[in-house]
Amino acid sequence: MNNNEQTRPLFRGELALAIAVALNSFGVVLMLYSGSGISAISSVPYAFSEVFPFLSLGTWTYLFQGALILTLMVLRRRFVAPYLFSFVVGFVFSQLLDVHEGWIDVLPTSLGWCVVYFIVSYLLLCFGIALSNRCRLPIVPTDLFPRELAQITGLPYPRIKISFDAICLTVTAGMTFLFLGHLKGIGIGTVLAALTMGKVIGIMGAWLDRHFVFDIYHRKTKV
Repeated sequence: MNNNEQTRPLFRGELALAIAVALNSFGVVLMLYSGSGISAISSVPYAFSEVFPFLSLGTWTYLFQGALILTLMVLRRRFVAPYLFSFVVGFVFSQLLDVHEGWIDVLPTSLGWCVVYFIVSYLLLCFGIALSNRCRLPIVPTDLFPRELAQITGLPYPRIKISFDAICLTVTAGMTFLFLGHLKGIGIGTVLAALTMGKVIGIMGAWLDRHFVFDIYHRKTKV
């Protein structure tokens, strides 16, 4: 550990991952509840849940996450065992989506509150993803995919994240318009988040790096 790292407190990766899953699952549902549209990372499973409602949003999210993990293994041209733990994290995330959907209706829905919900959900998602990118553990597949793709391609994470979100929104728009006859789940908040979230995650990540050292329990940090 260098002198700069010695002056920063340790942030356990296990705690960072738990916080990230809690924040992101609530952020996704809160953004949808705000009426501004769902977050880009959950827009594709949301579209499937609307077009094929026999499965819940949480279940479609889990299936979508599985497709992302499979894609990463194809791109790496090998079986990556740690990716399997992402299924566990993804399952918890998916179940929390359904839990939050079950109680979120108790919140007021006036315009002012909806604006607050969007701002809070946007910041929660950005901070949660920034945390998950530093936890040193397998993370929710929708967050893992752009992080690993940036590593595979060598392209900057913000560029990959914004492109990934844009593709998700395009698929969502196409599905809902084709099968439902109108766009659903995509609002001004969805587009704004897709175009800016990658940059904000980078800014929050840089702030975290300046203030904390991230490590996991089984790693022995050298002093």
